[in-house]
Amino acid sequence: MAFLRELQAGATVFTQVRFWALVVFSIVLPCVIYGLLLVKRSVSPLVVLFFGLLLVFVAGVDVYLLQALAADARATLSRADNALFSSEVSTALYLLPALIGGVGVNVTSHVLIRHLFGAERRFEHAREDSQDQRARLG
Repeated sequence: MAFLRELQAGATVFTQVRFWALVVFSIVLPCVIYGLLLVKRSVSPLVVLFFGLLLVFVAGVDVYLLQALAADARATLSRADNALFSSEVSTALYLLPALIGGVGVNVTSHVLIRHLFGAERRFEHAREDSQDQRARLG
């Protein structure tokens, strides 16, 4: 049992699945989402809304993975783990999820604002049409 604890204490978080999931959720997945949104000539608002919400979700997963890796790094003896995940440098790692989440919120609010502007415009046109009809009848 002590051997397993020593092995675990000597391990590094860079070999864990969580670390590679962090790389995928922090770099690969957002780049794929941004690329898909930029390559398409026309995208429906629902697709844009989905991708915006997906970016917010990805940012949340990033924060969870960063916190889990920081806890794991404190349990290892590796100086590289502690230098990256348990020091002031870890604060810089939180900038990427903040950026991803910020873009996701911005994309989501853009879709919602465009929808609301369209709804207001349709309401105004309907109101003007009903006023015109009343003026013709009255």
